[in-house]
This record gives sequence, structure tokens and C-alpha cells, in this order.
Amino acid sequence: MNLAVPFPDLTLLRATIAVRAQFFIAGALFATWGIHVPTVKLHYGLGEQALAMAMLASGVGAVLTLTQAGRIVGRQGARRMAMLSGALCAGSLVALLVSQSYAVLLALMVVFGIGMSLLDVSINAAASELESLRKRNLMSGFHAMFSLGGMVGAGFGSALLSRGVDAETHLVVTSITSGVFVLLAGLVMLQTVAGSSQEGHGFSLPRGALGLLGVLAALGLIAEGAMYDWSVLYMAQELKSAPDFAALAYASFSGAMAAARFGGDWVRDRVAPAVLMSSSAALAAVSMAAVLLIAHPVATLIGFALVGLGFANVVPVLFGTAAKLDANPAHGIAVVASVGYFGMMAGPPLIGVIAEHSSLSVGLASVAVFAAILALAAPKALSPSR
Repeated sequence: MNLAVPFPDLTLLRATIAVRAQFFIAGALFATWGIHVPTVKLHYGLGEQALAMAMLASGVGAVLTLTQAGRIVGRQGARRMAMLSGALCAGSLVALLVSQSYAVLLALMVVFGIGMSLLDVSINAAASELESLRKRNLMSGFHAMFSLGGMVGAGFGSALLSRGVDAETHLVVTSITSGVFVLLAGLVMLQTVAGSSQEGHGFSLPRGALGLLGVLAALGLIAEGAMYDWSVLYMAQELKSAPDFAALAYASFSGAMAAARFGGDWVRDRVAPAVLMSSSAALAAVSMAAVLLIAHPVATLIGFALVGLGFANVVPVLFGTAAKLDANPAHGIAVVASVGYFGMMAGPPLIGVIAEHSSLSVGLASVAVFAAILALAAPKALSPSR
């Protein structure tokens, strides 16, 4: 991003901590939705296909917003947009169970998708700028905080559910706390100013190198989104796990992603992107296939953790690369994210439709399929010649 003045090391360190906090909060907010998928299904009396359409509404809001996210974040600044979009996400979750109208649910999911997409682009643009200013790989570490936030958010929700705390109370406590912290963290982020490189980019169809990165992002996020949206319901519905134990499905996946991402920058310094991407996706494919074949709750938690390890560095590598390919990091990220989130948008509804006509186990087999395709496609798309 275009910065007004050089920043001293202490300011950069504080800003780095603040952006890590924003990633953590984003992960916790996303996890709060994820662990309440069964709650929403029961509250609104939905089948898998209707639930999938609600997820699709969130994806539609996200993808449509991403067509202008690079311009919006560039013009308003990552700091301001992170605070506004974080508050928007928290507000939509507070109202999640207030009504029993399916139309209200769809509207809330659109708002949630808008907020999450703007928050995602904002904090990734801020992370890319800090990588540039500090002259070191940081992106995997930032995304580790998202996964850690997901693990903590899911674990917290599981603990409350096991103690008989109702879903409405959990949503209110988590949303208000997250909203407060997203505002406090935003105050410590770097202050950016608008400039010509920030304002001149609207949405353009991805092509060339950014287009290839977008395709890989779509493959990874289809599978990752399926894990976020369906893993808890799989444990509860297919394996008949108790709600508090089922919530650990999300925690195991996110926790493993966090662990891998904390070491991801060290790995990225030593392993070529194509090799890292291909081997990681292969691990995810094999692990997901094993989960579905064994179909045991404990084995499933272990398998979901291995799937998380496999997907851990897909987004950090792709977003970090995209940010370096465009003069406006927010625009490069938004272009790749728009294609990636189209995959995340299409994935959960696709699984829902399959589950409605077959079973959720069959639907989740697509995670293994998309991970395998990603493993095969990565070497060509991320080869040094490109």
C-alpha cells in the first residue's frame, strides 16, 4: 500500500501484532458460524439443500463484494475497512438466531459474506505490506492466526455447549467480544493513505499469472470451505457424535492448520512453492479419503487434522504471490480471492445437493477429489518458468 512516511521498527512490530490479532478474530468469527451450522439447520428446520442455499447466499455476498474489494480497500485503507467489516461480521452473527424466517437467514448470510470478504482482503493487504516493509516472509504466520482463531473459537463454543450454555448466548458473547477486539486492533494497524496505485483498480477478469493462481485458490478453497461448513455436521449426523464432541471437528482441522502455518514461513524459505503445494494437497486428499473409509469419530478427528495440515499453506502461498504481482497488493489479492471464493461459494452448496440425494459422506468425498486435482495442477501452475 502507499504509506505516508517510513515507520520505525517498534511501530511495525506493533502493527504486525495488530494484524495477527485481526486474523485471529476473523478465524474466530468464521468458526462461530461453522460450529453453529447444525444449530441453524435445526432452528430454521432446513434440509441439506436449503442449508446449502444459505451457504450459497454468503458466498454470493462475498464474491460480488470482491469485484470491488481491491478498489474499496485501496481507497479507504486496510485499517478502516478491517474495523468496519469486522464489526459487520460480528453484527450479522448476533442476529443469526433472532428470527425463524428463512428470508432473514439468507439476508444475514449475504451480509456475513460481504463482511468476511472485505475483512479478508483488508487484513491480507495489510499483511502483504508488512512483509514488504519488514523484508521477510510473514504471510503463513498471519494465516496461522486465522486458523488458531478458528481452533480457539470452535473449542470455546464446544466448551460452552458441553456446559449447557444456549446457542444464542454463545453467539452474543462471541460476537460482542470479537467486535470490540477488531476495533481495538484496528487502532494499532498502520495508517495508510490513498494514492493513485490504490484507487485505479476496479475488478478485471483474472488472466495470465493471476488467473492461474485464482484457479489453484478455487481448488483449495472449495475443499477448505467444505471442511469449515460441513465437518461438524458430518460428525453429528453421519457419526452420531454429541454436539460438544462434534464441534471438535472444526477445532482439529483449524488447529492443525494453525500449527502448520506457524512453521509455514520457515518451510517456504526452503521448499519451492510447487513442491510444497503439490505434496501438501496430496496429504489432504489421502487423509480425507481415509476419514470417509474408516468412519470412526476418533479417526475422523485425526484425519481432519491431517487434512488441515495439507491445506495449511495453500492460501498463504497464493495470496502472498498475488500481492507481489500487482502494484496494489489489495487488488492482486482481490482478483485471486474472487476466483478462490467462487470455489468456496460453489463447494458447500454442491456438497449439500449431493448429500440431499445421497449422503454427506459421499458429498465430502469431493474434498479428496479437489485436493488431488490441486496436487496434480500445482507443479505446472507454480513452475519457475511462469
